[in-house]
Amino acid sequence: MDIDITTMISDIIEHLQQQPHIRPGQIPDIDLYMDQVTSFMDDHLKESRRHAEDKILTKTMINNYTKNRLLPPPEKKRYSKEHLLIMIFIYYMKGFLSLDEIKTILNPINQRYFHSDSGIDVEKIYSEIYKMGKGHLEDIQNEVMESYRAAETSFSDVSDEDRTYLQTFSFIGMLCYDIYLRKLIIGRLVDQWNEALEKKGRDDNSSRGK
Repeated sequence: MDIDITTMISDIIEHLQQQPHIRPGQIPDIDLYMDQVTSFMDDHLKESRRHAEDKILTKTMINNYTKNRLLPPPEKKRYSKEHLLIMIFIYYMKGFLSLDEIKTILNPINQRYFHSDSGIDVEKIYSEIYKMGKGHLEDIQNEVMESYRAAETSFSDVSDEDRTYLQTFSFIGMLCYDIYLRKLIIGRLVDQWNEALEKKGRDDNSSRGK
């Protein structure tokens, strides 16, 4: 088995560096119809697809997000900049969270900051997260390389052919375990957040009933 794991890792890092991120300034300031929304998302996120046939966003998805109240309804069939920003959040989250979990996370954002005139709106929130994400990419690259170097030291007592395969498998396994742990953290945080919001709602209703 002839596997050049070093080249594979270099390709992965290069792929991370080229991942598309929609800058706040790239979002149109004008409201868009649904066809324009799907075209915009396809144009800007197509490089993030694993397979060419994968869909970034479809009309059915948008209608489903609105139906399940992850996304505020359009105004006269048109979607604002803040609608698009919420859809981007959903796109990044849906790979490892259920729609109910995403709804828990986005509900306070939609209720408090969507089309808000308080000085904090969805665009400001997206801009802050975008800035943090740009700096975090280097941290992720370092973590990936650290996992690779750890895997590279494993199975030193086996044949060259077996060692290459097993080291590659170890590297993939470590990355999977990392994702597993992060998903656990996110899931428990979402559960605790949901419980806190429900408790706050009960306390508010109790206060109004007095």
